[in-house]
Order: sequence, then C-alpha cells, then structure tokens
Amino acid sequence: MAAAIKRIIPMLDRILIQRADALTTTKGGIVLPEKSVGKVLEGTVLAVGPGTRNATTGTHIPIGVKEGDRVLLPEFGGTKVNLEGDQKELFLFRESDILAKLE
Repeated sequence: MAAAIKRIIPMLDRILIQRADALTTTKGGIVLPEKSVGKVLEGTVLAVGPGTRNATTGTHIPIGVKEGDRVLLPEFGGTKVNLEGDQKELFLFRESDILAKLE
C-alpha cells in the first residue's frame, strides 16, 4: 500500500484520500446487509499536492490539511483511483470539496 501511495503525487490543490470502512456489525453483534449500510463520509488524507498557484506571484497557496488528517467528505464527488494489485479504493478530491477537518 505504501509503495502505491508513493506512486501517486497529487497536483496543485488535489488531495488523495482513503475513505473509512463502513461498519458492517452493530455494537450488539448484529450483521448489517450491504444495502442498509450508508456511505461513509469520513476519510484519511494520504497525500497532498503543493496547493493552487497565486495568479500574480506564481507562488503556491498552501493547503489546509496534511497527511494523516481525518476529514469529512461530501456524499458524492471525488475521482476514484484504482491501482493494480491494490484492494483499497483511493479518491482524489479538490481542497474546496472537503467539508471539514475532524479532530
């Protein structure tokens, strides 16, 4: 997994995120079917681009999240990234698509 992440370097204000896994059992041990499990709106930042460019000076405007941060994601959006030999689904989001940073 770490080798695959090193091959993906987000450009400009793009952020590479791995969505959190959906809970398939309740606290009481009841197994939930896939249809009843909602979409997970939380993820972990794996890689961050340098940020957008300032039009006048050409310098990068830094992004507000860093690797390892937990973020709140929109229900729809992002670009799915599949790598051969990797079972995890990764998504690329723009910085403006991220709803919040979780503590």
